[in-house]
Amino acid sequence: MRIAAVVAEYNPFHNGHKYQLERIRKESGCEKILVLMSGSFTQRGDMALFDKYTRARHAVENGADLVLELPTAFAVGSAEQFARGAVHILASIPSVKVLCFGCESGTKEDFLSAARATLSEDKQFKALLKENMKDGTSYVKARTDAVLALNKDLPEALFTQPNNILGVEYCRALLQESKNIEPLPLQRVGAGFRDETLQKEFSSASAIRAAVLKGGKKEQKLLKGNVPANVLKDLLNVQKTPYPEAAMCALLSASPEEVCRCPDCSEGLENRLRTMAKSNSGYEEVLEKCISKRYTRSRIKRIFLQNFLKIDRKNVRLYLENPLYYKVLAVKRGGDGLLQALSEGTFKPLTRKNDAQGLKREALSCFELDAHALELYNVLSHGNRNEYEMVQV
Repeated sequence: MRIAAVVAEYNPFHNGHKYQLERIRKESGCEKILVLMSGSFTQRGDMALFDKYTRARHAVENGADLVLELPTAFAVGSAEQFARGAVHILASIPSVKVLCFGCESGTKEDFLSAARATLSEDKQFKALLKENMKDGTSYVKARTDAVLALNKDLPEALFTQPNNILGVEYCRALLQESKNIEPLPLQRVGAGFRDETLQKEFSSASAIRAAVLKGGKKEQKLLKGNVPANVLKDLLNVQKTPYPEAAMCALLSASPEEVCRCPDCSEGLENRLRTMAKSNSGYEEVLEKCISKRYTRSRIKRIFLQNFLKIDRKNVRLYLENPLYYKVLAVKRGGDGLLQALSEGTFKPLTRKNDAQGLKREALSCFELDAHALELYNVLSHGNRNEYEMVQV
């Protein structure tokens, strides 16, 4: 069996995602599609609109064959950690032959060339990187500028567009960890990643989330053309949650040392965050006051979330270096062949409670973080999902 994998958040699942799955089915040369999906929280530092089992069901009902959970430790990390964590899991499954990802532009060769360039850190590169960071520029931006300065033939768009950036990170991880998985970039259709304007058919997830939370009749009408019917039915029942307030309380309850251990925190930002929080500023106001050339809005939101979930960068590094697990969220009925493919991997499949009891050390710690994240999600959303569910569609 040849399996094509795609890493996703589906927050929420929309027409662009369905179109992508259809293209993967046609263009990958694989019989089955495996989705590795974020769980309760997302890479932008937010709660997902739906719990992970609902989003996994949406995916299987609209073209996926199997949905696994991308562990929380990776799902709420930087683009590099997100991609490395995903490839760490996918590379351990022998049947996974293709990794598909959306992009704004570029060919497979473009992405692999860009990835190789970022992995070539010679003396000239390190000198440029150091120089670029002197004025407070973020590491990622400084690295990009150094790579482009030394590789003038590379398209700049590979390092400036959000999906392209993640695509380069996937290829970096593939070059480091797997020689057997082929990257397959698929150009996005419709609105851009950050476009918050609702289109008639192919809006971004950002635009859909904004419309859902606004809740007006005009927005609800436009939503009908942007998401499958099964997703629309659930979207109409989404409610706002008190996550921002909970994240602020967690920040005030943590010591500076605890905040500093968050993977995205460095250079004393923990002190500025806590000072802003103590000044009776709201969550959004703290975000705005802490944005800088080095710290983007998304990165600061991830620090809030990583602190809320108590994620330690040392543990994340250990998870990337050790065997983990395949947490099955949803599978298409008759998918025994896919579950068999998982059993041939080097990690342990988890489909019921007894499976998790056999995890040890790093795998157990990583799984316990997923379970804790779901507990917190249930409290904030008034949900009752069980960590040991498996949806069959």
